[in-house]
Amino acid sequence: MFPELTRDDVFRLETRRLWLRWPRMADSAAILRLAGAKAVAEMTASIPHPYPSGAVEPFIFATRKGNALGEHLVLAVTPREKPNELIGMIGAHPQASGRPFIGYWLGTPHWNKGLATEAVQALIDTLFSLVEIEAIEADTRVINPASRRVLEKSGFRQEGSFLKALPARGGLFPCEQFRLDRSTWAALKSWGSSGWTPAPPEEIADEEACLA
Repeated sequence: MFPELTRDDVFRLETRRLWLRWPRMADSAAILRLAGAKAVAEMTASIPHPYPSGAVEPFIFATRKGNALGEHLVLAVTPREKPNELIGMIGAHPQASGRPFIGYWLGTPHWNKGLATEAVQALIDTLFSLVEIEAIEADTRVINPASRRVLEKSGFRQEGSFLKALPARGGLFPCEQFRLDRSTWAALKSWGSSGWTPAPPEEIADEEACLA
């Protein structure tokens, strides 16, 4: 699904404050520390808590392999001025429907700064620009209203609630389904010269963890 451009580990996305790049083995400690936090893990489908230290390097290897094969696009979220410092991750994964599914998380020290919204909007812009897709989908747990705000600020529309299996959480949990159509994205490109404009300061707070 993903084009040759994204299959090289020099690929990156730059925003006003962020640099999104392929994950590296050097990110292992940051992933273990940040993703392993209960507040982050419990809002995701696949991050265990506690996070086994031996699972981090295989995870990074799998994400890099999948990126190289074009099976998905998973990127480390880093500050633009410190691209070696991982603060979270974001990814797009194919579905049988042909519509990619996005998920993301940020470490708790980086919440409530609008960084998740900035990363999500950058990935959305890239997907619609590089891949022939009609829409992008995402899920959030119903107990995660801040994640809902990230998606809504990025143009997603809620399509209903359902029970979803979250393997790392050990069962079925109420979730909300969101979708962003290409036509809506095209209409919203007036948000800024690069496609997006950050939310005003009073609206900038967000959760920074979505099902992944």
